[in-house]
Amino acid sequence: MEKMKKTLFVAFSSQKGGVGKSTFTAILASTLHYRNGFNVAVFDCDYPQHSLAQMRQRDQTAIMQNEIFKKLAYQQFSTINKKVYPIFQCKPEVALKEAEQFLQTSPVHIDIVFFDLPGTVNTPGLLSTLAGMNHIFSPITADRVVLESTLSFTDVMTNVLIKTGHTSIETIRLFWNQVDGREKSVLYDHYDKIIYELGLTLMETRVTDSKRFRKESESEAKTVFRSTLLPPDKRLIKSCKLDMFIEEFLKTIKL
Repeated sequence: MEKMKKTLFVAFSSQKGGVGKSTFTAILASTLHYRNGFNVAVFDCDYPQHSLAQMRQRDQTAIMQNEIFKKLAYQQFSTINKKVYPIFQCKPEVALKEAEQFLQTSPVHIDIVFFDLPGTVNTPGLLSTLAGMNHIFSPITADRVVLESTLSFTDVMTNVLIKTGHTSIETIRLFWNQVDGREKSVLYDHYDKIIYELGLTLMETRVTDSKRFRKESESEAKTVFRSTLLPPDKRLIKSCKLDMFIEEFLKTIKL
């Protein structure tokens, strides 16, 4: 009898807001659950705004108001024959406990649990919850404040938590997001060198900037990008190299 694979705990984490943590959580969860055949669950721990739970409510409204989305949703759910992935609201300090309780009662095996966490390091329970992750992905942008904040935080996670052994973390990966195609690659090469000198690991894929990251399922739109009910349009994710990022993501977590 084949042994069932363990459920992976994954978080997109950073100390800075506005770098794409919730967006990547939604896009990855929807792609893997609705298109790639994995079973996913999301714990929205970004108290009190709970942006992903609110996004789910907006998505439900958009689908009811948009005939194209309504048709896409009907085709999708009749084809994959599975429910939407659940989004649970909770505080960071109880996220691991509530996730374990959910996994014990889930009628299907869950491959990945995504945790959408706050960006403030002194949030109660944040560090202990991060220590319970298997894989952490930290988006960075070519902004000095964002870089310094994220690098110092990742350095602590890598060289303190992991090396002391008080953690479940297997990998921590930084990755470039919102890359402006007009900027010289020399700038990113310079930053890459600093990251490697710190002993940190950087993903190869650089996700390019796109206004689509700030757009959800709108009532008059014809394509989907950021949604908790439908996967992003394949042409849209290819245009900003998200397809390459997702492929590298899966290789990294060995799923």
